[in-house]
Amino acid sequence: MAISALAPEWRISHWENTPQPLSLRALRGRVVLALAFQMLCPGCVSQGLPQAQRARAAFPESDLAVIGLHTVFEHHAAQGSPQALHAFLHEYRIAFPVGIDEQSPRGGVPLTMGMYGMRGTPTVLLIDRAGALQWHQFGHVEDMQLGAAIATLAGRRANAAEAATPTAPGCSADACVLPD
Repeated sequence: MAISALAPEWRISHWENTPQPLSLRALRGRVVLALAFQMLCPGCVSQGLPQAQRARAAFPESDLAVIGLHTVFEHHAAQGSPQALHAFLHEYRIAFPVGIDEQSPRGGVPLTMGMYGMRGTPTVLLIDRAGALQWHQFGHVEDMQLGAAIATLAGRRANAAEAATPTAPGCSADACVLPD
């Protein structure tokens, strides 16, 4: 996906671990680490979700919001219900907010997954304080690389110019962006 001035709002059908629905607009002012996952994805369970939990523990909530996006694109009967996700989150002690990506009325990939051009799970999204998508990576990210990117974005303060300026693909001093 081409990096845009503002990350598209998520299309969520149900939220877990939060008293009210979340939006990217409401999270502005904090860096957002969003992990797209499926509960039956081995890489998500063994690497992506534990890494998101480590990031949640390493950074203050005032600087970093960690959000899970349950993007079910296969095995719908086994993992597509809010009850199945609720049990999974409880068993794996995942306490950060998790939204179920809304299914497309035409079938296929869920709506948020499609809007972001995700290729599968796990997918890591980093959104800066101004709401701009700075990083979009399919697959595992090394802890040091992710931590450095979060720390760099957390060190910046959002301003109007930053929100209006798209980030070009590639790596800069602020973040690394994978082209689509």
